[in-house]
Amino acid sequence: MIQARVIGKVWSTRRVPSLPRGALLEVETDGGGKLIAFDPLGCDTGETVLVTQGSVAAGYFQGQTVPVDALIIGSIDETK
Repeated sequence: MIQARVIGKVWSTRRVPSLPRGALLEVETDGGGKLIAFDPLGCDTGETVLVTQGSVAAGYFQGQTVPVDALIIGSIDETK
């Protein structure tokens, strides 16, 4: 899992039909890398989030084959 901060939203007028409802967000990792993650939670710019990638991300959508490689699975309220 990767800790990242949401830095923006990705707007798209066209999507593949197999992509479920949700937002595409640009996130920046602690190491400075950036990626686009699918967000089923409704996170907003500035939030710290937890991201998973690969088959775990795609496997979240049971019974469907979706083109998702990075998935936001949690919003981090606080770290200690």
